[in-house]
This record gives sequence, C-alpha cells and structure tokens, in this order.
Amino acid sequence: MEFKRKDRYSFEDLQQVMRILRSENGCMWDRAQNHHSIRRDFIEETYEVCEAIDNEDVELLKEELGDVLFQVVFHTCIEEEQGHFNMEDVADGVCKKMIYRHPHVFKDWEVKSTEDILNNWDDLKKTEKHQKSATETLDSVARSLPALIRAEKVQHKAAKTGFEWPDISGALAKVEEELDEVKRALQGDGDVQEEIGDLLFATVKLARFADTDPEEALNHTTEKFIRRFSHVERAAAQQGKQVQDLTLKEMIELWNQGKAYEKG
Repeated sequence: MEFKRKDRYSFEDLQQVMRILRSENGCMWDRAQNHHSIRRDFIEETYEVCEAIDNEDVELLKEELGDVLFQVVFHTCIEEEQGHFNMEDVADGVCKKMIYRHPHVFKDWEVKSTEDILNNWDDLKKTEKHQKSATETLDSVARSLPALIRAEKVQHKAAKTGFEWPDISGALAKVEEELDEVKRALQGDGDVQEEIGDLLFATVKLARFADTDPEEALNHTTEKFIRRFSHVERAAAQQGKQVQDLTLKEMIELWNQGKAYEKG
C-alpha cells in the first residue's frame, strides 16, 4: 500500500497509516492485535490525557490526544476489516447522538439552567437506551470505570429517585456506622472486604454532599503522601541512613516534620 510522505498529515492520513500497519506487509505486532489486547492501552492513553490536563501542559495534551485518537482509529479499523462499521459510521452515530441530546440547541426546547440541560440529557439517554426502570439506569454505569467514579455515578442516579439523605448529617452518620462495622469485622464479626467496601461507598456519599469529587480527593491525598514520604527519605539520608533503617517512631517524627513544613 503506497503512502506519500508529507510535511503535515491529516486525519485521513492517520486512517491510511493504520490500514498500512494492519496490512499484510505492515507491522506484525499491529496485525496481531484485537479489541481485547489493546483495551489496556486505550485506558492508559486516556489517563495520560488526564495527566496532561492536570499539569496544564498544552503540548503534552496535544500529543496524548493524538495517542487516544490513534486508539479510536485502531479499534475502528479492526471493525472495518470485518465489514461491521467504519469511521464515517462512528462519526455519524455520535453526531446523531449529540443532536438528539441537545434539543435546546437543535430543536425548540426551552431550558433555564445547566441543571435543566443535564436532566434533559439523562431523560433522553434513558429513552435512547430503552431503560424502563431505575435499576436499569444504575446498572448501565460502566463496570470498567474506576471504583470511586462508578460509585459516585451510581449514587447520583439513585439520588434522582429521591433515595438520598436530606442533608450531610445522614451521610456523616453512615460513615461512622460503617467504620464501626469494619472494626467489628476485624475482630472476627463479619466480612472484612464487604465492610471496607461499605465504608468506601459511604465515604463517596459524604464526598458528594461536600461537593467534592472523591476520585480527585483521593488522588490529591496520594500525591500528598508521596511528597511527605519523600521528606522522610531525604531526612533519613541527611542522617546517613536508608529509610528502611529507621524505626516506625523515627519515620513518624520525620513525617510530622514534613507535614509541619508543608503547612508553612
């Protein structure tokens, strides 16, 4: 398959590159792939886009969006080879979906707020997906999502039916209740995994009432943990020690020093 080198390539060129890679004289590795074998790649590329956004790195964002786009083209090419659909079909489908779910733009529906728009979106999606019960709506939330994001989305959809605490005090009390159940399970009275899962789910609910994204909150804390552990390791090195040579008490003292320094 002939390919013309250019100073600047187009989306059509990207599709041709993919077809060449998948062709008989293309790349052995690319030819061997299927949806399942490159599924993880899609996930990783998507998270790299998110990291570029978090870092506000425009050049990296451009690169990572290209990697995600390549994954879209890859999956579509696999189906094109089977005669199931092509990129034009993908574009047609998403255009029709966006037009259908934006009747306040493409029809004469009136909206007064973004909340109206989101409610309309959910209602139209239910109709589009033939979801006739609230349970079907909850069950439609992708199981492949990170657990905290999936829990938040399921809770949000359940809350729309009225299944919700009237205020944050109920959510806070539930966290305390679940924590007590974890303590009992650790003493042999209950399933530890189940009770920890309940505690995490209740914590997601509390985060929702506090208007905090639980996924972002946990990521922020993980970054904070790494920074403070780095202080412990650096402080140990200044004493001529490896961090693993410290006692737990010494580690905690250095941890608290790093915490105090960070808080200024």
